[in-house]
Amino acid sequence: MGTYTDRILPRFMDRVMRNEEFGRIRARVADGLSGQVLEIGFGSGLNVRYYPTAVDRVLAVEPAMKGRELAERRIAAGKVPVEYVGLDGQKLDVPDASVDHVLTTWTLCTIPDAGLALAEIARVLRPGGALHFAEHGRSPDSKVARWQDRLTPIQRRIAGGCHLNRAIEDLIGASSLELTSLTNYYVESPKPLGYMYEGVATKTPN
Repeated sequence: MGTYTDRILPRFMDRVMRNEEFGRIRARVADGLSGQVLEIGFGSGLNVRYYPTAVDRVLAVEPAMKGRELAERRIAAGKVPVEYVGLDGQKLDVPDASVDHVLTTWTLCTIPDAGLALAEIARVLRPGGALHFAEHGRSPDSKVARWQDRLTPIQRRIAGGCHLNRAIEDLIGASSLELTSLTNYYVESPKPLGYMYEGVATKTPN
């Protein structure tokens, strides 16, 4: 990981991603979390304030050291203990069937192999556990999607590998998780950047 991605980009994302609209999304996605939660793409800890009281502990995956530094004061002010458990969402250092929920917010767009990350999420979830997610991705509007395809190579370079054109519903549908709720909408931003997938996917009991 280079200096830009590790030290500079986390500061920029911390500012961009803490507006009121994103706060409301974070609150909705965190609702219903309980027990032991794994958060992939912990970033600067912007979700910490939204963890419900039913959450006992959060295991955090975050590769950027500056992101971890920025998260320190939020973790200290929060009521839920946070333990860092790794750097890579594609290879989780967590035992099989050991967490109650997984949380991702604007994360699956940046992981190189999102399918592999989803397989890992399914592995570490307990039967009946769920992935709570808010992700931006490919728009169903063909004009917007064409712009997403054009802009993604630039976006990947300037935003830590972020893809604008990933069809999140399809990625989750191809995993072993069952998509149990999904809401789609645009946030207040240019449309190629702001088509949202918000929902829950559950690991069904064997």
